[in-house]
Amino acid sequence: MALRNLLFFFLFLLHLHSSSAQSSVKAAYWSSDSGFALTDINPTLFTHLFCAFAGLDQSNQITISPSFSTFTQTLQQKNPSLKTLLSIGGGNSMASAFASMASQSSSRKTFIDSSIKTARANNFHGLDLDWEYPSTSSDMTNLGTLFDEWRTAITSESTQTGKTPLILTAALGFSSIHDSVTYPVQSIGRSLDWVNVMAYDFQGPGWAPQATGAPASLYTPGSRFSGSAGIQAWIGAGLSSKKLVLGLPYYGRAWKLTNQQNNGVGAPANGAATGTNIDTEGAIGYKQIKSFIQQTVATQVYNATYVTNYCYSGTTWIGFDDTQSIAAKVSFAKNNNLLGYFAWQISGDNDWALSQLASQTLG
Repeated sequence: MALRNLLFFFLFLLHLHSSSAQSSVKAAYWSSDSGFALTDINPTLFTHLFCAFAGLDQSNQITISPSFSTFTQTLQQKNPSLKTLLSIGGGNSMASAFASMASQSSSRKTFIDSSIKTARANNFHGLDLDWEYPSTSSDMTNLGTLFDEWRTAITSESTQTGKTPLILTAALGFSSIHDSVTYPVQSIGRSLDWVNVMAYDFQGPGWAPQATGAPASLYTPGSRFSGSAGIQAWIGAGLSSKKLVLGLPYYGRAWKLTNQQNNGVGAPANGAATGTNIDTEGAIGYKQIKSFIQQTVATQVYNATYVTNYCYSGTTWIGFDDTQSIAAKVSFAKNNNLLGYFAWQISGDNDWALSQLASQTLG
């Protein structure tokens, strides 16, 4: 019994050392379907890059694109100290598959073993879960068990092989989906290296069509839906600020104004704007927003109350993050002792303007 306890204590110290060694996170996701080549990425601006997304087959094994095998090798040629993580999931397409996998011990083990094997075989330094979203209390309980078992398996694999333990993270929303369903904060705190807090998509014409809004506001007067409120909710639930990484969107949302003369945040709107590079829910990348501004000579505004940028031309109104809001958000992360920031996604940047600024601001 004494030897067993000593072993567990050693494993705990090993994990504590590996997670505490990371002083800050400057991260971003790269999506394989973005059309943005790996060789075009400037990895010197980041400490961590996430490769998105791995899938899950019917037997709960991890599936990846062939291009993922060169992700780490390609990026480390320009930044040897870069850490890479394989992100599993994405969007809402796999919610039921994750719920099924996490509900049974045998399927969790299959998933965990497959994820570790896949990460090692393709030279990733860590694993990231993007389950959007656990929707029931049972899902959340199972998620906590999954995280704990995953961490145990990672630590065991590291001990057996002598390799550095894989990093383990998750992309999550706020600490609660709604009042009755909350994330397993204790499991997250002891098993994850950090949480990527998806502090965006608070407003959008796909779900708030009648008025413009700040899609990723840092502050929203009178509302709990803001980046700062989300961070404080996690801390209030018991998660250390050093386990939190603030999400930055490299895209915006475009509405169609009802009245061109009424064009502030909260102006009357009639659903999503239409136009080149704008999807059906109004999403448009930062690079395309800058092109829109240049082509239409759109009016640009920075709103410090919400910490958001927006622009408008004719009936098209776009809320997004530009250099002012990115700098303010990264400063918020730094001043509130967060671990750092991440961006979704890297292909949206415009000549690395946002990534360079974010890196310089965090220091």
